[in-house]
This record gives sequence, C-alpha cells and structure tokens, in this order.
Amino acid sequence: MSRILDVRHGVLKKNDELARSLRDRFQEAGVFVVNLVSGPGAGKTALLEHTLTMLRPDWSVAALVGDLATENDATRLARSGAPTRQISTGTTCHLEADMIEDALDGWDLADLDALFIENVGNLVCPSSYDLGESVRAVLFSVTDGEDKPLKYPTMFNSADVALLTKMDLAEAVDFDHDLAVHNIHDVRPDLPVFDTSTRADGGLDDWLDFLHAQRTASVTPAPAS
Repeated sequence: MSRILDVRHGVLKKNDELARSLRDRFQEAGVFVVNLVSGPGAGKTALLEHTLTMLRPDWSVAALVGDLATENDATRLARSGAPTRQISTGTTCHLEADMIEDALDGWDLADLDALFIENVGNLVCPSSYDLGESVRAVLFSVTDGEDKPLKYPTMFNSADVALLTKMDLAEAVDFDHDLAVHNIHDVRPDLPVFDTSTRADGGLDDWLDFLHAQRTASVTPAPAS
C-alpha cells in the first residue's frame, strides 16, 4: 500500500509542477481558462456549446474536450464556431496537465481571450488534477439528485463555482433546489451556485456574468511589445 501511495504522490507532484507552468503560460498570454467537471450526462457539452456561442461576439474563445474514446463532443462544440480539439484519454478517467500541454501545440495563446476545458465525465479523479485553470466549475444536473455534493465532497471542495444544470426539468423530476444548495454549502460554504438551462431564455445569464467578472479579476493583459 505504501508503494502505491508513493507512486500516486509522485504522479500528482509532477502534474502540479506542470500545472503551475501552464498557469504561468496562460497568465503571460492573458488567457482565462475554465475547467468544467461533472459526472456523465450532466450537460457539460450542451452548456459549453451555448457558452462558446454566446461569448464569441465579444471574446476569442477555444475549447479542449476530454473523452475516453469518441470525438462526438468536439464535433458538437465545433458548431459554435470556436476552435476545438479533442483529447482522447483511452482508459484514463480524467485529464492531466501534460495532456493539456500537448493539445495546445500549434495554438498561439496570445490570440485567445478564454480557453474552456471540458473534462472527462467523472466526479472523482478530476478533483485531484490541476490543469492550470483560472476557474474550476463543477456541474450537476437536476436529474442526478440533490445528494451529489455529499457523495463527492472533494470535487465540490476543489471547485470555484457550482452549476445546477437542466433546471427546465426541475419540476418534472421533483428536484429540491433548496436542499441541493444546502448540500453544496454544507460541503463548501459560500461556494457560488448558479441555476442554468440551455433551453430557457436567460438560463445562462448569471453564469456569463460570472465569467466576465472572473476574467477581469484573474487575467492581467500581456504588456505591449
């Protein structure tokens, strides 16, 4: 057991060192980076497609998409018109900093205002892997049930914001919104929580306002040459 723990510690240490390097690289280029994490089927791809589409008139945006095998999500996100690249992880249940570094090859980060990373659908492994992001957003759907924060506290503790997705279905599935928010704050007090829907008018307004505010606060523009 001690050998397994030593190996895991070594892997995480290497990832954290590379993530710090990536964060410095993003900061230097003035790129705001958002890491989206959730369980399977929570609606990450739908939310990200709408987010990219709505930001594109004002921001230069791009996306990286992690998945075990298919390129279906990247194909969907490309409909937004934003540059998109797929990262196929094989049997790995999360993205790691070296995967992000490899996927950036050939991209001029100075041309981007924001980079969105759609992580592999998993509420366990991604919580331990820093990708150099500015913001980590955890999503869970009204169809997942209100107890997700209690089942996966490490993920919610590592997040900067929580998004309740598919709110247009809340009444149909008897979702207890107050209980869900209570459970989030039981794990992580004061974590911002936004209700979202990709099918309702104004369903992403608060989320987009949050992104604008966080980008302003976290990214220092690169000095003029």
